[in-house]
Amino acid sequence: MRVAIVIPARFASSRLPGKPLLRATGKYLIQHVYERALEAKCASDVVVATDDKRIADAVRSFGGRVAMTRADHPSGTDRVAEVAAGLACDAVINLQGDEPMLEAETLDALAGLLERDPGSSMATLAVPIMEKEVYLSPNVVKVVCDSGGRALYFSRSPIPMVRDGEPDFTAKPARFLQHLGLYAYRREFLLKLAAMPPHPLEEMEKLEQLRVLGAGAAIQVGIVPHAHRGVDTPADYEAFLKRYSEMKRAA
Repeated sequence: MRVAIVIPARFASSRLPGKPLLRATGKYLIQHVYERALEAKCASDVVVATDDKRIADAVRSFGGRVAMTRADHPSGTDRVAEVAAGLACDAVINLQGDEPMLEAETLDALAGLLERDPGSSMATLAVPIMEKEVYLSPNVVKVVCDSGGRALYFSRSPIPMVRDGEPDFTAKPARFLQHLGLYAYRREFLLKLAAMPPHPLEEMEKLEQLRVLGAGAAIQVGIVPHAHRGVDTPADYEAFLKRYSEMKRAA
């Protein structure tokens, strides 16, 4: 299976403007993400998708591949779909441009989910929930799956709801899962998805993946042991710098 990794990157960010071009490590943040993608065994192609010339110039400066897109896309998925329309591949991984610490093995695992389940149009990841505060938080997206690992529903509400007693976060296999915002799509389905109107459930929960379930398509969910931490705020970037420095010293 030919897998293209597309990295959507915008300059505008309400909490951390210009974050793809942050360079305290000597490398652009977008460069760290790009290099992680190149390490994935599944990757037949890696492309940064952006509408900003500054980001495009930065990517070209370190030898990366970049595709300029329209500026009016409502979501990163639409930006990825525009690029995917011109790629020769079977599947597309949407890797956010602010995930510099994501392991290449995670990308390979995501692609493997599509290979093992030919009936799924998409694949994504989840991590076991271990704390009640996480389970109850509307800022944390939860997912429940069927016995074959396909998503039944995603919600900001605590699902599955325990009617009697308290949720048991120690049970094996894990019953409570936090969804991670990393996706692999079959290319043809991604192009169809970008043309679909929003689903009412998507509009209520503000979760784009509900457009997929609402259309009757299947999403395979893989379970990983820990969540990857993105860079959304200045504090996140400082945490990344600390971790990066520790890794450099240990190398």
